Amino acid sequence: MEFGEVTLYPVNGHGPEDVVVDGEGRIYTGVDDGRILRLSPDGRTIDVIADTGGRPLGLELYGEDELLVCDARAGLLVVPLAGGSPTALATSALGLDFVFCNNAAVASDGTIYFTDSSRRFGIDNWRDDLIEQTAGGRLLRRSPDGAIDLLLDGLQFANGVALAPDESFVAVAETGACRVSRVWLADGRSDVFVDGLWGFPDNISTGTDGLIWITQASPKVAALDVVRRLPGLLRAGVRRLPTSLQPSPGREVGVLGVAADGRVVAELRGEIPGFHMLVGVREWRGNLYFGSLEESAVAVTPTLG
Repeated sequence: MEFGEVTLYPVNGHGPEDVVVDGEGRIYTGVDDGRILRLSPDGRTIDVIADTGGRPLGLELYGEDELLVCDARAGLLVVPLAGGSPTALATSALGLDFVFCNNAAVASDGTIYFTDSSRRFGIDNWRDDLIEQTAGGRLLRRSPDGAIDLLLDGLQFANGVALAPDESFVAVAETGACRVSRVWLADGRSDVFVDGLWGFPDNISTGTDGLIWITQASPKVAALDVVRRLPGLLRAGVRRLPTSLQPSPGREVGVLGVAADGRVVAELRGEIPGFHMLVGVREWRGNLYFGSLEESAVAVTPTLG
């Protein structure tokens, strides 16, 4: 189904990458200058609640009065919902500093599941990881006592994270492989949740409707497949080209609403005027809220289009 009416809520910044909605309908997002913004439910009022000094990406409500922030440069942070300075929960795990802390999900007991997208390329060079297919992404788990362990390694650009409604498994998007994998938390077994996506999955989240919503930021790029097959020296040459000459995302975007058993229950796909690179999604009480890596607005549409 194509997108229906989409309303854009301008923000006073660039790249509101992820979105989360609190119980009062207020919208939180982070922009590329480090600020964490809170929009009123109608989008007309914008407050700055924190500045991470880095690049905030994935956001999650954390307890009753804090916001969890995956900052690509500063690590795993929390900030008070009332406003204030960020506190770092982690900047490294298992002997490795985070290179690209990206997205998270929070369990009912406070356990945090989150991704470090790449061992080699940070946010300023995210395209390079997709070209090189480094398989250096990690899915990590931080227990309430602060201990961090590894759930999955070798992921192709580990990105969005979401828990099943009953918390039986955690799903993780692999942008470079155009699939969503998962780990069953009872026994650590892993398998593929959704495969063969037409586009590149980015952030994912579990909605109030019980569906796991999966963004697709752009259709697959044929030129990227060609570049990936080149010898290493030629791939490196492509990476050194100006961004305008590298394989680039298209303007078509989409979201999938997937049940816990893997059935696709809802799909929206198409172009949204004035909005592309849809990388964040949050379903809340019948509406979908979208974030973008490249725009200066949050988008809102009914779930049924």
